[in-house]
This record gives sequence, structure tokens and C-alpha cells, in this order.
Amino acid sequence: MRSLPLLLAVVAATVACDGAPSAPTPPEPTIDARLGGAMTVFDASSRAFGQPAPTLSTDRLTLFESGDGVFDATFVPAPAPVNAGLGPRFDNVSCGGCHVGDGRGRPPAPGEAFNSMLFRVSVPGIDAHGGPAPVPGVGTQLELRAVVGLTPIATVAIAYHDTAGTFSDGTPYALAVPTYTVVSQAGPLPSSMMLSPRVAPPNFGLGLLEAVPEATIVSLASAPDATAAGVAGHPNYVWDPVAQGTALGRFGLKANTATLLVQSAGAFNADMGVTSSVFPAEPCQDPIPACAAHPPDLSGAQLGAVAAYVHTLAVPARRNIDAADVRRGEQLFVSAGCALCHVVTLQTGSVANAPEASNQTIHPFTDLLLHDMGPGLADNRPDFLATGREWRTPPLWGLGLTGVVNGHTTFLHDGRARSVMEAILWHGGQGTAARESVRHLSASDREALLAFLNSL
Repeated sequence: MRSLPLLLAVVAATVACDGAPSAPTPPEPTIDARLGGAMTVFDASSRAFGQPAPTLSTDRLTLFESGDGVFDATFVPAPAPVNAGLGPRFDNVSCGGCHVGDGRGRPPAPGEAFNSMLFRVSVPGIDAHGGPAPVPGVGTQLELRAVVGLTPIATVAIAYHDTAGTFSDGTPYALAVPTYTVVSQAGPLPSSMMLSPRVAPPNFGLGLLEAVPEATIVSLASAPDATAAGVAGHPNYVWDPVAQGTALGRFGLKANTATLLVQSAGAFNADMGVTSSVFPAEPCQDPIPACAAHPPDLSGAQLGAVAAYVHTLAVPARRNIDAADVRRGEQLFVSAGCALCHVVTLQTGSVANAPEASNQTIHPFTDLLLHDMGPGLADNRPDFLATGREWRTPPLWGLGLTGVVNGHTTFLHDGRARSVMEAILWHGGQGTAARESVRHLSASDREALLAFLNSL
């Protein structure tokens, strides 16, 4: 594989002395089709995000299938013979209800329910472990649904207005700016409450990201090229309730969760009101029996199976990697500075009991670090070491299959971007220079960049 410095040199060599780009023959692709190493599947269908790693042993595949069943199971209020424990307040009734096809969520269309979008909340200050301070009587998430006889915490409405801009060649564009209106249903909410909208992120490839050594991720915070460009990120360190200590955050839109086990348990608890040994307390605080302490709704075996399922979801392969516009787009991605944060290649370590994720060369396009994305994308809600302007660099693998799997092409943490290009144009803060590089591309180069991104 060609090194990044050499690739940059190739890009630089295509610029004439007067600064105008020439049209050289694009180099051979530097990123192969197997974005997930041995955990790659060649599936470009609507099922592309939900496939098991092809190298799973028989026992690991059985565990995957068991976890898949729990992931897609519909939970109901207790008492019930199976899948009991929903609520009393909740946002959805199954994991699969938010992560349709193990893919990306979106904001609701007018008149739709919030099926794959949720709202994190907190008040100024921190909790006992340095995380967000819960809203009294509410916790750290607004549940927008409730079982019969109980009132949801609130209702939320979204309105959008467009803000106009232009590319340097005069081509106009518009970005959709969201406004959120919260109406309390179950009692007054504090005026100091901070609101963070989140659409469900994709599930695949997470086991590989968990297998990247901590030292690798930390080293990226001082990577020379990113540091010189002023775009170096920093890691989030968060509370791990299983290890009972501080750990590197990898998962969640602000890297606020350390492991897939905790991520899975937290989603069951906050999104569905389903308790486990990791999060044994209901998120509600109402004086009703269902909110009182009770044995976990989810068994340890069920939770472990779901975590194993998510851990072993395969990464879909790249497509069209030999096309000239895709190869040209790869050059532009690097020369614009996108790869300084969306780091192309990482190496996983050796992971006990997870041979499929061990010692793999992967291309996730993330550094798993926090970056200041400017005031336009700020939620103004801190989360451990993440400020209200910072987000974890999202992986880009599978980007081009979002429309196939999920039937939409909305992106960013709250789904405001209606296309990949809009997502790029929303970049501010440490992403400003890369955004401006893209904004100054010619129309044909913008199309080539998108062709590359859609090949992922």
C-alpha cells in the first residue's frame, strides 16, 4: 500500500506553478476493497450491514444468531412470559426498531414518531463519575413514549430553515438548520436543561474498533500531520460501570462509552427501560411500582449475546475501486485534509476470545477521537471530556450503502445533512480547512470526491 506522504506528494505534483490543477492519470487505488480485513463481506444489498463476519467459528456464529434474535425482539411491559421489562418510559420497543438493518437512523418526517432519534439531556455540572449531571426526576434521556397509564416525559417538534451558501465557482447550496421545541408532559423541566439530539449510528464494524489498541488511539492525538494542521483530536475518558473505573471512550457520538457490552446495556436501559446487571435501575423516578428496584429484566446471557452480535457484524466491501473518478476522489480526500481526522487505516490488536477481530488491517476512516466541529454543529452539552462543541470522528466505511440499506441519505449526529456534501459543508471548527478545500473544488472534482465517498 502506498504511504500517505507519498500519496500527498502525488497530489501536490498535480498542481501547476500557477496553482491550477492539471488532469493527470489517477494512481492505482491505495485502499483495497476489504475495509474490515477478514471481517469484510461482499454484499451491497439492503442486508449489507447485518451480516456476520465470514470467519466466525460455529460456536461464535451460534452466539451471533442468538444475539440477533434478542436484538430484534419486541419487548413488552412486565409481567409477560417472554421479553418482559419494557418501560415504564421508553423511546422504542426493540434495538432493531432504532437500528433498522443495523444501519443509520434519521429524523422523523412530518407526522412520524421518533423511531430512530433520541434526545440526551443533562443540567450544568457533573455526576459522581465525571459524566453529565442528570436532570432531576428525568435522568439523562427524554423518553418520548410511556406504557399505558403513564405520561411520556415530553414531546419534541423539529422545524428546519435553510441557510444559503455558494461554492467558489458560484454554484449555490443550502443547509438545513434544525430548531427543537420541547414541551413537558410529566412535570416542569429546568430552564438550564441541555438538549442533544442523536440519530442511531450504524452497528457494523464495532468489534474491530473495540479491538484497536488504546495506545494506537492515544497516539493519534499527537499525530504530526494533524498537529501541524491544528486539527489533532483528543480521547474521551469515561466511567466504565463494569470495570468500576475510568476507561477510554470509543462508542457513542461523543465517545462516551468504553465497551460494546456497556453500550448495549445502556441502550436497553435508556431507550427501552430494560434493566440488566450493568444498569439495574429503571431510568424513571416516578413513585410507581414499575420504577422501583427489581431484578434485572435482561439476563446476563441475553446481554452478552447482543454484545457479541454487534461485535461480530461484518463490514461491507468497497465498490468501484478501479473507476477513474473514484481514484481521483481518493486523491482529493487526502489533499483536502479529510484523512487527518478520518484516518484511513488502523491495525487491531490481539483480542482474547475474538479471533475474527484480531490482528486485522482495517480502513474505518476514523481516529475515534473528539474534535471541535464549531458552533454550527454544537449541542452545547458536555459529556465527560467532550465539550459541547466536540464530536467523535464518525467512521465512513459503509457510507455509500446508506441509501440502499436505510432508504435515506441523511447524515451527522442529528440527521440534518440531507446528503454527503451537506455533511461536509457543515464542518466547522477543526473541520473548517477541509470544508473550505472542498468548497473551492471544481464541480467535476466535487463529483469525483463524492464518487470516492460513495465507494466506501
